[in-house]
Amino acid sequence: MTPSTMPRIRRLGAPGDLGWVVMAHGELYAAEFGFDSEFESLVASIVVDYAAIAGTDGRAGAWVAEQAGRRVGCVFCVPAQDDPQTAKLRILLVVPEARGHGLGRRLVDTCVDFAQDLGYDRVRLWTNHPLAAARRIYLACGFELVEEQPHRSFGVELIGQTYELALSARPAAAGQRD
Repeated sequence: MTPSTMPRIRRLGAPGDLGWVVMAHGELYAAEFGFDSEFESLVASIVVDYAAIAGTDGRAGAWVAEQAGRRVGCVFCVPAQDDPQTAKLRILLVVPEARGHGLGRRLVDTCVDFAQDLGYDRVRLWTNHPLAAARRIYLACGFELVEEQPHRSFGVELIGQTYELALSARPAAAGQRD
């Protein structure tokens, strides 16, 4: 990969970013995992919730990865509603053509660094068992599986998984990225 084709991570906020996040999740998860539009609706509600607090709550952030001028990934970090000391990593995505170069790890690190810089105690995320590549990233970043529960959602049978990362056990963040 040449420097001009290296993905860069920037703060979400350009026109079209929010819509791209919803569209990319809907299309990709349908193609890869057979998820129906219920999943796209969930992603849309997460995006709407983020948009509602983004300008007023400095404890929320979102990032988009771009490669050669195209959006190729994203991740969100928002405060947990039930615990002000917990950040939630939400809607991590890397499109297939940008995978295999560490971009998912960079997005997760960006989110976790942000949470650590803001003084959160932990980062929590919820995912589902078919997302094996994401799970490998979470485990490599130090997240631990704390709960599993079977459920039927998005038109398929799934095992929901909750992971947590205690930020006190992590070295100090190197600083926020773009």
